[in-house]
Amino acid sequence: MKTTLRILLLCLLALQVSAQEHVFVETESFADKGGWVIDQQSFSVMHSSYLMAHGMGRPVKDAATTVNFPKKGKYNIWVRTKDWAPFPKGPGKFQLVIDGQAVNKVFGESGSDEWKWYPAGEIDIKNDQVKLALKDLTGFNGRCDAILFTNASKFTPPNKEEELLAFRRKQLNLTSKPAEAGHFDLVVVGGGIAGTCAAISASRMGLKVALIQDRPVLGGNNSSEIRVHLMGDVDKNHYPKLGRIVREMDNGDPGNGNPDAREYGDARKIAIVKDEKNISLFLNTHVDQVEKEQDIIVAVTGRNIATNQEYRFSGSFFADCTGDGTLGFLAGADFRMGRESKAETGESLASEKADDFTLGTSNLWASLEKDSVSSFPATPWALQFSDEYHIDKGKADWEWETGFGNFNTIYEAEKIRDHNLRAIYGNWSYLKNNKAAKYAKSELAWVAYIGGKRESRRLLGDHILNQMDIQEGKFYPDGAVTATWTIDLHFPDPKNSKYFEGQEFFAGTKHIKVAPYTIPYRCLYSRNIENLFMAGRNISTTHVAFGSTRVMRTCGMMGEVVGFASYLTKKHKTSPRGVYQDHLDELVTILKGETLAPQP
Repeated sequence: MKTTLRILLLCLLALQVSAQEHVFVETESFADKGGWVIDQQSFSVMHSSYLMAHGMGRPVKDAATTVNFPKKGKYNIWVRTKDWAPFPKGPGKFQLVIDGQAVNKVFGESGSDEWKWYPAGEIDIKNDQVKLALKDLTGFNGRCDAILFTNASKFTPPNKEEELLAFRRKQLNLTSKPAEAGHFDLVVVGGGIAGTCAAISASRMGLKVALIQDRPVLGGNNSSEIRVHLMGDVDKNHYPKLGRIVREMDNGDPGNGNPDAREYGDARKIAIVKDEKNISLFLNTHVDQVEKEQDIIVAVTGRNIATNQEYRFSGSFFADCTGDGTLGFLAGADFRMGRESKAETGESLASEKADDFTLGTSNLWASLEKDSVSSFPATPWALQFSDEYHIDKGKADWEWETGFGNFNTIYEAEKIRDHNLRAIYGNWSYLKNNKAAKYAKSELAWVAYIGGKRESRRLLGDHILNQMDIQEGKFYPDGAVTATWTIDLHFPDPKNSKYFEGQEFFAGTKHIKVAPYTIPYRCLYSRNIENLFMAGRNISTTHVAFGSTRVMRTCGMMGEVVGFASYLTKKHKTSPRGVYQDHLDELVTILKGETLAPQP
């Protein structure tokens, strides 16, 4: 009898489980984003993108989509969101609208800055398809990660990182094999200036290249999303062939934070890449998985930040041009983050003690003069300014910067961006409401929601460039890229620290001039991952030396060198280190322009 009862209970439980239906909606997959934008900057933490209503204080157009339901009936609704500025309650309010009816709950004002699932009541689904919309109420960066409909009355969706990742993957059907994107001679991860130049350089040497970028535009910090101008000279090279591709990418000097997006040449950058028949371009694709065989990368997997489709890229060689050293980190490459001590490096500019201090992240902004007077609301949730301290300018420059060891520039990227937004909106509100004679007719024209990072991981190569290399102008046999930028190490502006101690968002610097010097090729490949190149701000340097190497024209020339070197790895069936050990003369000959590119 007991056995029969146990079997009956198990059968009933099985029927109950089989009857459960989850309808999981990732908001970044909405068919019509309206005025909402996709934010993927916290992918390394959330394993997902999300939608954000970045309206600079003006409500944005609804995001909308249609969702299919496997069966009709009653479903509980859950919405995953946060209050990004709970001081005590933030401004990022929005509503979920279902078939034209708003759910009786306002999201984004919970007083908690933790990403969580919030219950939103029950709904009776009477049709096979339902129209969903996200209705922004403020224009102040409300955000929504995902929506869940479930007919399991006692089910609460998981929120812990690993459990939620497993749940996402199951609901999105990502547990099966990703689509094969193909096999490539060189897989470049990161489409900033360094990565784009690396891909073009390798392509013109006849290699089959994949260029993978996690945003819809190329150029990284020089794109219209971030708007940092290019710095560093390309005309002082020992090797005149270097810098030619950088010049193609260069759109002049629109300055930092120019309100005209066209000044940064997004379309032209993409057109240049698409004209390269050897390059396969994958925009909106975030690489988050690596396959290895011992110390060799064999493939990476990336997920589209909008559709969540996964792609697998196999390759012979890989280049980490992510800035954050993401690919190298996933592959187990040696890296450093923060400052070394003087005792360790012997650098006079090094810190007395090693620490986690890094240069920060900027979110630039600009206003424009209009014909009529406009208003801007009070922002009690933002940083508070006064007659005694405010920043009396109508646009930002490089000084608007958050990080400095107070925040981790990789794992707290969202918090850094949000801190910058609280500074921008708080200061602008003060200017509009307290300095009307100057700002009454000014309006915010543009505010970056993608952070422009300066420093995070530095991947370690066979040589670690240091202050003495730079200031003494050492020319190693493998000296490749000629760099000219000062040693430019930022720190919190003292006055900003006085009023916002521990929450600094404004920087100062001291430029230490250097003569043109060369960056060794050995700084451009990993010392422990056999087939990994790197180019950009994540190359092998100390923190002090990084202060000079990090500017984008210099980073672009690094990419050009990586493209040439990858050609030699394929030609001689060797490794990046093997190029240095056995084929350095041939690399130098290419850099001198004494050999023609191979004909495809």
